[in-house]
Amino acid sequence: MTDLGAHVVILGAGHAGGTAAALLRQYGHTGKITLVGEEPIPPYQRPPLSKAWLKGEADADALALKPLEFYADNGIDFLAGVRGVKLARSPKELTLSDGRVLNYDILILATGARALKLPVPGADLSGLLELRTAADAEALKAAVGPGKRLAVVGGGYIGLEVAASGRALGAEVVVIEREPRLLARVACEALSTFFRTYHEKNGVTFELGASVTGFVGENGQVTGVTLADGRTVPCDAAVIGVGATPNDEIAADAGLDTARGVVVNLEARTSDPAIFAIGDVAHRPMPIYDRMFRMESVPNALEQAKQAACAITGRPAPAGEVPWQWSDQYDLKLQIAGYAFDVDEVLLRGDPASGKFAVFHLKGDQIQSVEAINSPPEFMMGKQLIGNRKPVSKAKLADPTVSMKEVVA
Repeated sequence: MTDLGAHVVILGAGHAGGTAAALLRQYGHTGKITLVGEEPIPPYQRPPLSKAWLKGEADADALALKPLEFYADNGIDFLAGVRGVKLARSPKELTLSDGRVLNYDILILATGARALKLPVPGADLSGLLELRTAADAEALKAAVGPGKRLAVVGGGYIGLEVAASGRALGAEVVVIEREPRLLARVACEALSTFFRTYHEKNGVTFELGASVTGFVGENGQVTGVTLADGRTVPCDAAVIGVGATPNDEIAADAGLDTARGVVVNLEARTSDPAIFAIGDVAHRPMPIYDRMFRMESVPNALEQAKQAACAITGRPAPAGEVPWQWSDQYDLKLQIAGYAFDVDEVLLRGDPASGKFAVFHLKGDQIQSVEAINSPPEFMMGKQLIGNRKPVSKAKLADPTVSMKEVVA
C-alpha cells in the first residue's frame, strides 16, 4: 500500500520537478514534500526563454508554473539556490551544496540536462553564452540588439530559435553548423532546406560544414569564432547550442542504473524502488518504438511527472502518450510528433513554398513521425495515427486535397 504520508524529496525544480510537486498534492499526498532547486526562482516554463523572454515579452513571473505562494500554501517546502551533491541510498539521505542533509522516504530526481561545452581555446572568454536558464536568457538579451553581431554555434532548434529572436532584436546573426545542413541530426533534408531559406530571407547568414576550433577576444571579451579553414567570424557575443548531456552523476555515483541518463520504467521508477527519475535526465521506455530513449521536451517532463505522482499516490498509471515537441521561429510553428526510428520512406504533404506543409516518416504503411509547419491537422491526426499504429494509405496521405480526417478514416 502506498504511504500517502511519506516524505517526498524532489531534486530539481524545473518543469518536471515543479509539476511533480503540484501533482502529488493534487493526487492526495499528505506527507511532507521538499522541492530543491538550483536557481533562485521557482519552477518556470523554459521554451519561451529563446523567444518571448529574449524579445522582452515575458519575465519570470509570467513564465512561472505556479506563483511562489502556491508552494507554501500547499505545504511544499521550496529550497532555492541549492543543489544535491551526494546521494546515500541507505540510510536515504541527500546532501545539499549548503551542507544540509535531507532524509527522504521517496526521492524524485529531476536534475535535467546541461549544455555541452566546446573544448577549444578561448572557451573561457566573456560573451560566450548558453541558453538553459532564465539567467542565461537575461545575459543573452543584454548582449544582443541593433548593431550587435551574434554568432550561434549549432544549427539545431534552439540555435535557430535564438537566431530568429536575435534578428527580431536587430542584431546581425550568423549560424555556424558543423554538419553540411541544418537540423542534420533531428530533421529531414526538406525541413532543413526550408528553414535555411526562411532564415536567409530574414537576414540570417550561415556557415555550414564549418568546425569551430576556438574563440578569440580582447580584454577577456569574445570578438570572434575561429573555424577549421582558418577564417575568423567576428562577433560581439556567441551562443553555444551544440546539444546537452544529462545531469545523472549523482545517480551514477549512488549506484543507480544509468545509460545516457537514469534508467527508469513506465512508472518513472529507477533500479531503486524508492527513487524515481523524470524529465531530461531519464532514460525511459518508449513502447511505441519498442526501445529506450532519453527525451528533452516539456510534454515528456509532464508525462513522467504524472507517472511518478500516480505511482507514489497509488493511482492508476496514466495512459501512454505519443512524444511531441514544437519550435516557434518568426511566424512559423513547427510541431513534431513521434521520432523517425526505423523509417524506410519519407513523404511530403503540401508545398514548402507555401509555408504550410508536413513531412511524414513511415515504416511500411505506419507513421513513425510527422513534422508539420503551420499545419495543425497534419500534426494532430498524425500524432493520433502514430499512437494507434493504424496503417495509412500513402496515396491519400500525400494528397493535400484529401483531408486528414479522410486519411485517418
